[in-house]
Amino acid sequence: SNIAHQIKTPITAISLSVQTMQKEIRKDQLAQIQKQLLRLSHLEEALLVISRLDAGTLVLEKEVVDVFTVLVLAADNLQELLKSCATSVDIPELGEVAVIADLDWTIEAVMNLMKNCMEHGSGTVYCSYMQNPLYTEILIWDNGEGFKKEDMPHLFERFYQGKNSSGNGIGIGLALAKEIIERQNGTIRAKNRLGGGACFEIRFYSH
Repeated sequence: SNIAHQIKTPITAISLSVQTMQKEIRKDQLAQIQKQLLRLSHLEEALLVISRLDAGTLVLEKEVVDVFTVLVLAADNLQELLKSCATSVDIPELGEVAVIADLDWTIEAVMNLMKNCMEHGSGTVYCSYMQNPLYTEILIWDNGEGFKKEDMPHLFERFYQGKNSSGNGIGIGLALAKEIIERQNGTIRAKNRLGGGACFEIRFYSH
C-alpha cells in the first residue's frame, strides 16, 4: 500500500509533462519523464523484492565469498552514482577474509549501505574488515554528521525516511540489507563514530 501510494507521484508528473508536450515539445519535459520512469522502475523492483521476501521465495546461495571482492564489486556497481556525487570509496586490501554467503545479494546489501553513507557523507565512503574465530566484521562509514538520535531506533524499518533523507529514496534499502544479512547468520547495527560520521557494522558469524 505504501508503494502504491508512492506510484501516484511519478504517474502524475509524467501525465502533466505529456500534456505540456502535446502543445510544445521541450527537452526539460523529456528529462522529467525519464526521471519519473526511472523512479517507477525502482518502485516496481522494490515491490517485487519485498513480495519475494514475505513469501519466503528469495533463495540465498551458500558459497565462499571474498569480502574484498564484495566491497569492490558493490562500489563498481555504484560508479555512476558516485561520480555524480563526487564521492569515492576507500577499500583497503587487508588480506584474505572470506564468509559463507550469497555473492549477488550480499553485494546488494553492501550497495545499500554505501549509498546511505554517500548521501550523508562529504566525499568519501570508508570500508574496513577483519576476522576472528567467532565472526567476520565489515565496517562501512562516512565522515558526515552521523545519525540523528530520533532516527536510530527506526533506521532498518521498511519505508522509514530519516530526518536528513533526500526524499528521493523509497525507504527499503536499509531494511533489505538487514534482512539479507540476518538470513546469512549475520547481524547489522548502525552507530555514530566518536570522531564523527555514521557507521554500519556487519558481522557474519562462523557458527
